[in-house]
Amino acid sequence: MKKINHALIMAAGRGTRMRPLTDIIPKAMAPYSGTTLIAAGIDKVKKYIKNIHITVGYKGAMLASHVIEHGVSSIFNTEGKGNAWWLYNTPMKYIDEPIVVLTCDNVVDMDFCHYYDDYLFNGAPACMVVPVNPVVGLEGDYIITDSERNVTEITRDKTSDFYCSGIQILNPFKINSLTTPKENFIDVWRDLIQCQQLKSSEKIPERWYAVDNLTQLDAINAEN
Repeated sequence: MKKINHALIMAAGRGTRMRPLTDIIPKAMAPYSGTTLIAAGIDKVKKYIKNIHITVGYKGAMLASHVIEHGVSSIFNTEGKGNAWWLYNTPMKYIDEPIVVLTCDNVVDMDFCHYYDDYLFNGAPACMVVPVNPVVGLEGDYIITDSERNVTEITRDKTSDFYCSGIQILNPFKINSLTTPKENFIDVWRDLIQCQQLKSSEKIPERWYAVDNLTQLDAINAEN
């Protein structure tokens, strides 16, 4: 049975909106549900995907030591780089199959097998973003699509029924063949929009929440 073999969790950010906690630890290691945000994410993804890769930056040595204990496949130091730098400048760029990309601050429940099927149904594009319903109190970028699920804009200047969650299924090799190196995903997406290689999934995760500050961290922990 075909399946997704790789996932990458982006965890390089400074998490300034979670200070003073992040003066001591990286955002990805914020306490959550008896463990940490990133450890909980790794454990969920491992149920579906064998190879998990992590980007680190701020307090990278501390975070690398933490995720190694959870059996990740590789760690990429992207300190001082944009969130898409790894896509063009690490061995990940040679992978010619779909990988799942997540962020460490997303608490999410989703069946990756269903999203793989949806990715194939969408024609196996260079990238497919995963939409979520807007959450009260959380700011987000809206996904604007046409009738064939081609993304035409990702913006805060217009509104739609869906936020861009930050979760993606993408093919690194395809993206490298279609675009020139970029630092940030918003610029990668703009290039892919031009060649109609950015799609939006029709499926919404069972649960999604982005943890951007200490109030939101307390709220998500109170649910568990």
